[in-house]
Amino acid sequence: MTVQAMSVQPMWEPGQSQIEQARLTAFARQAIKRWKLALNTYPDFYAWSADHPEQFWESVWDYCGVVASEKGKRILVDGGRMPGAKWFPDARLNFAENLLRRHDTADAFVFWDETGFRRRISHAQLQAAVSRAAQAMRAEGLTAGDRVAAFVPNMPETAVLALAAISIGAVWSSCSPDFGTDGVLDRFGQTGPKLLFCADGYLYNGKAHDSLARVREIAAQLPGVRRVVVVPHMAAQPDVSGIANAMRYDDWLAPHAPGRIDYAQLPFDHPLYILFTSGTTGKPKCIVHGAGGTLLSGLKMYKLQFDVRPGDRFFYYTTCNWVMWNLLFQGLLAEASVMLYDGSPFMRDGLILFDYCDAERFTQFGTSAKFIDAIAKRGLKPGKTHRLARLRSIISTGSPLVPESYDYVYREIKGDVRLSSISGGTDIMAAFADANPILPVWRGELQCRSLGMKVEVWDDAGRPLVGEKGELVCTRAFPSMPVGFWNDPGGRRYHDAYFARYPNVWCHGDYCELTARGTMIVYGRSDATLNPGGVRIGTAEIYGQVEKIDEIEEAVAIGQLWPPEQPSDTRVVLFVKLRPGLTLDAALEERIRRQIREHTTPRHVPARIVQVPDIPRTKNGKVVELAVKAMVHGMPVAHTDALANPEVLQLFRNMPELAG
Repeated sequence: MTVQAMSVQPMWEPGQSQIEQARLTAFARQAIKRWKLALNTYPDFYAWSADHPEQFWESVWDYCGVVASEKGKRILVDGGRMPGAKWFPDARLNFAENLLRRHDTADAFVFWDETGFRRRISHAQLQAAVSRAAQAMRAEGLTAGDRVAAFVPNMPETAVLALAAISIGAVWSSCSPDFGTDGVLDRFGQTGPKLLFCADGYLYNGKAHDSLARVREIAAQLPGVRRVVVVPHMAAQPDVSGIANAMRYDDWLAPHAPGRIDYAQLPFDHPLYILFTSGTTGKPKCIVHGAGGTLLSGLKMYKLQFDVRPGDRFFYYTTCNWVMWNLLFQGLLAEASVMLYDGSPFMRDGLILFDYCDAERFTQFGTSAKFIDAIAKRGLKPGKTHRLARLRSIISTGSPLVPESYDYVYREIKGDVRLSSISGGTDIMAAFADANPILPVWRGELQCRSLGMKVEVWDDAGRPLVGEKGELVCTRAFPSMPVGFWNDPGGRRYHDAYFARYPNVWCHGDYCELTARGTMIVYGRSDATLNPGGVRIGTAEIYGQVEKIDEIEEAVAIGQLWPPEQPSDTRVVLFVKLRPGLTLDAALEERIRRQIREHTTPRHVPARIVQVPDIPRTKNGKVVELAVKAMVHGMPVAHTDALANPEVLQLFRNMPELAG
């Protein structure tokens, strides 16, 4: 049985008109007619999509209007092999051509930073900019399969350059500009880019930061880079002297006039992106995603699961280091306007993103669970200070969204919005647990399993579970599985990452529950689960209770091997960061323990609670449980550049509070 009590009533339900107008409804009716399906309920439709993946994904291709020079008759070859299944093996297409569908004067991108509005770019202007950049790349000798890398903020030029690279078949990767030199080299040094794009600097939390000093160091240690292109962001004419083979962006584009874009027609599995794991427990892994799988999955996500329509205004707060950036500008697949933001989300007393939402009439607002928790802790009430008139959906990912955050959204942001917590990630550029415009929202639960994904929860013996916790698995191949890892001859590391635990089954590494009504609950990462007395506990279960305590700003829980000299068990240790000026005393410790005990089980209660001045987290806001655990046990954490505050890790080494 789950610790979290099942809700009696949903927090939101779609009206009949919303169900009728949803793109998913039209898609389902078309598929039912096409394949002569005797289906009457959504659970049956999901089951068909998961059990008949060839029919489902061909339906997505046709309904969503994939632009391709060749589709081919074969949909799936070796579909029973994971890895090894091949989707649309005869297809030829270009990912960028599918995004650049519109040529009109409506907004393609709107860009704000911490100071507010900066500029907007129409679809016609985007076409022209991509055309020029693609020509400039070809002039540098770039061809299909070559790698390009970007060390950049989330600004329009970044999307332009990515689309241009993709249009000629180059493989794109990016890092946010707050990375240090070693962190960038740990990533780009593995992929051997021929072009390096960067900005001269960036703005964060009211402070300007220079990037060019690091770019000089980075470029000098990437011997394959033929050209460094510097995009002006902080200055109109940035100084590029001292950077080998560097040019300013405008000078680089100057020889090329806008024209027709020559889209390279490439195989379905042609490499599109290289995404990087966080790298806090080793050198970042380079995950290679294919163009066709990313395209089909993106079309399904935006058009069917998110219900994004032409003219919608889609926003997601992200940096260029997170998979959500790659997914963000794919809003163009649904012919939406994409809202870009760079900087701290807490400017203007934490309300700048809601100012942006009102000014630009967002229809979808995407963010992290951490952001929602943070503004709740600050006592913000955006529903009272802002209109949020066109906002239909709030989407959350990055970590489990606790039940109390659902309460906060519906109480203090908007009562008639669809709140969809989703879960998937960098590994698949998609979701296993997804949004759904025609299903209700239940407190603390992810709405549904993603269409076309045969998602189950298994116990250690590989038996499916319902209403119990276990490993999230996907038992059938799906198009957005990675092509592989970069520099992984024979695919051994790729196999070991996902298929070693259950042969021929994708094991994602999430500790989850599939409920009887088909929703999902995520309890945290499997490798971070706690195991006191042999009982598995998801860290999210503890955080969900700790976050209710007003004095606590943030927390991280680990399992400490115990006793240290001859460990035979683990004990739960909870580290807490309190509000400024507060101290952890016996009374507060007892309140924390009582809150956890009364709302979970005695096994969840920490053996030790320790106050710390800060909690280490990645630049995307995720708490790094494994790195904290490594430090507590005296193990090295070599790659810390993915952390926003790496200096904090040293606080957890040799702590006297954990000696007894």
